[in-house]
Amino acid sequence: MVKIRLSRFGSAHNPHYRVVVADARRPRDGGYIENLGHYDPRKTTESHVKINVERAAHWIAQGAQPTQTAKRVLKSQGVKF
Repeated sequence: MVKIRLSRFGSAHNPHYRVVVADARRPRDGGYIENLGHYDPRKTTESHVKINVERAAHWIAQGAQPTQTAKRVLKSQGVKF
């Protein structure tokens, strides 16, 4: 199954996440199919969330299942489910 999920990057105690499309069998920070954008939960920059809405909608139409956190982030950017 293909999932839309968060992949962690950034230094210790400074998390940043990529919103990626990945095979569910891959590790959290392993290889992914496509990078849809990024998310900064600490909101240290003005653009703390940036998502390619068109590509996210495309993957959802193809059957990709977002995780709960990814769904919340996508919904905040206006992606329809």
